Amino acid sequence: MEKRASFNRRQFFTSLMAGAALSQIVRAQAQQAPGEIFLERPAAGIPHKGKVLLALQAHSDDIPLSAAGTVAKLVQEGYSGYLVRATNDDMGDAPGLGTPGTIGENVLRNERDSAALVGILGLKGNFDLNYNNHYMAGVPLNELMCRIIFLIRLLKVDTVVCWDPWAHDEENPDHYMLARAVEAACWIAGRKHDFPEQFAAGLKPQTVQEKYYYARRPEITRVVDISGVIDKKVEANRANVAKGPAGTNGSRLRAELAKQNLRLPLLGDDDTTADRNYIKEFVLARNRELGRKYGVGYAEAFHYIGPGPGARSSRVEEYIKQNAVPLK
Repeated sequence: MEKRASFNRRQFFTSLMAGAALSQIVRAQAQQAPGEIFLERPAAGIPHKGKVLLALQAHSDDIPLSAAGTVAKLVQEGYSGYLVRATNDDMGDAPGLGTPGTIGENVLRNERDSAALVGILGLKGNFDLNYNNHYMAGVPLNELMCRIIFLIRLLKVDTVVCWDPWAHDEENPDHYMLARAVEAACWIAGRKHDFPEQFAAGLKPQTVQEKYYYARRPEITRVVDISGVIDKKVEANRANVAKGPAGTNGSRLRAELAKQNLRLPLLGDDDTTADRNYIKEFVLARNRELGRKYGVGYAEAFHYIGPGPGARSSRVEEYIKQNAVPLK
């Protein structure tokens, strides 16, 4: 696995505590042997201050289910984060509301649910690309790629979280079309001859350094400990009422049992508790099982890709930190 990008050199001189925290991360990753899975633990302080994260999803429930914990963790560690939703979820059912919605109702409900993630995960903002749900296979790849390149350059994105373009068992065209566009955009956004009209508008080349790819069956190279932010992942799924498999399922189950003169102690005595506990016990069961495998409470799995060959290795960065002196 390629080495993870380290932080800007000037930050090392201006923030010793943040520098020390990130230095520990770099050294740990440098020791990872090929084929091993790296466990990314919570970092002390805000070692990623000044870096920008772009979390991309095809639908309103993708990030909540697959990567909300990692997004919340990285934001907590200093990233400025933004969310992109590729479709308008118009074909998405509304299981959390008990009855399917009309196409128009689906669009509005999912738009609101997706926007709610901004506050829950501590993000700076969100962008809806508004393609039709399940129809992204017909979207020109260059068009989608160009829109993402624009956002990468505009926001100066260092790290992306998205569907894996190389994943197995992916049946949804929205997922793999978005993933293919993101993979290409992360590279092309850093080239100085592509889409020069964006430079005329004041943007500059920006190469994405790190990619956290999630999938139904990921090629796991990194497991992220999300135990410390698990409540944020619970809230992200609780907000995903219109489409997600979580939403208000706990409170609805509690009501159904009450009609039978039954109760589950797990669901507590109010709807909010019921929904939160239902999500943590059932919806996030896979996160709990993965965490147990790696000795932590909850975890998320990714196909992680670090800086390319053109980037300085962590060993070089580590040497700079240990030996660089101010110019006379």
